Amino acid sequence: MNHPLSPAICPRLIVKVGSSLLVDAAGAVRREWLTTLVADIAARTLAGQQVAVVSSGAIALGARRLKLARGGRANLEDAQAAAAVGQIALAGVWADLLGDHGITAAQMLVTLDDLEDRRRYLNASATLERLLSLKVVPVINENDSVATHEIKFGDNDRLAARIGAAARAQGVVLLSDVDGLYTADPTRDATATRIARVARIDAKIAAMAQVGTSSGMGSGGMASKIEAARTATSAGADLVIVSGTEPHPLTRMAAGQHGTIFIAAAQARGRKAWLAGRLTVRGTIHIDAGATRALASGASLLAAGASRTEGQFARGDVVDIVGPDGNRIARGLSEYDAVDAARITGLKTEAIAAVLGYAPRSALVHRDHMVALVHGDHMVRL
Repeated sequence: MNHPLSPAICPRLIVKVGSSLLVDAAGAVRREWLTTLVADIAARTLAGQQVAVVSSGAIALGARRLKLARGGRANLEDAQAAAAVGQIALAGVWADLLGDHGITAAQMLVTLDDLEDRRRYLNASATLERLLSLKVVPVINENDSVATHEIKFGDNDRLAARIGAAARAQGVVLLSDVDGLYTADPTRDATATRIARVARIDAKIAAMAQVGTSSGMGSGGMASKIEAARTATSAGADLVIVSGTEPHPLTRMAAGQHGTIFIAAAQARGRKAWLAGRLTVRGTIHIDAGATRALASGASLLAAGASRTEGQFARGDVVDIVGPDGNRIARGLSEYDAVDAARITGLKTEAIAAVLGYAPRSALVHRDHMVALVHGDHMVRL
């Protein structure tokens, strides 16, 4: 039986490669291993699958060349300088190895703002679409040479998931130095067992995440991989966490190597996929049980169903919608600014005009500008 992310089932795939796989402890490219991964990608490309790569490693490579302490992560300035030097080396390695198989590589560097801003997100999506249609393999990384703490993804797990949404991919693979999600830390708890399949990311699954990696080289841990899985599956892509420590990791995955697969929800498109994948929101609207049921049936969020608001947001800003149990169940564009939203919370529509002094809009968040976060404890379908 074909693997869910095989070329026959998954026409478009995003592959994320962690720093600890690409770069050794001395700060050099693990070229022999990378050659086997590129061979896997070439085989999938030949089979008709379109593949984009999210590649870590620029800071680690640059730090070695610049002889910077702590792998280039001592401070922001060192990290930016290391990224600027390392990125050109990293792109060159990918271009050379893919070129050996007759495949053209492209480089895309993005920041968080590029995918959080709707217009720039559409531009990135169009670029990916064209490159993949031309049988090019885009190699993508965060633009660490200009990114600051305020505008960073923070790790390439979440970047890969966002790229998956922008590229309208059906699958995302996180190649890492861990082989999946465990019930506990397997290095500390002998009873820990690996979870092979996750159909829904609930509080229990999220609690299993362990912060940090075994290598100390990368910036992502299991917590970031869970968040990446939320983003990818909400946009309709399966996500697999699998070990990449051995040669030919994609071939091993296809042959049944152990890992954890997070199953996609019904695929969101266009604006709703962008909303679901956003990493920054401006505020929160808490709702009651009745409103939760109404959203589950496809309704808009009315003021009467809101219990309180948080944050400073303007009309058109992205807000999370949280149920009475504290779980995020949806995300959307607010029809009111924070001050007016707080004033009309809990009011029926006919009472709003008297409070605001103008005719109210039909909803706090309209269903056309709302997307379900379908892996919360409530399976809201919009």
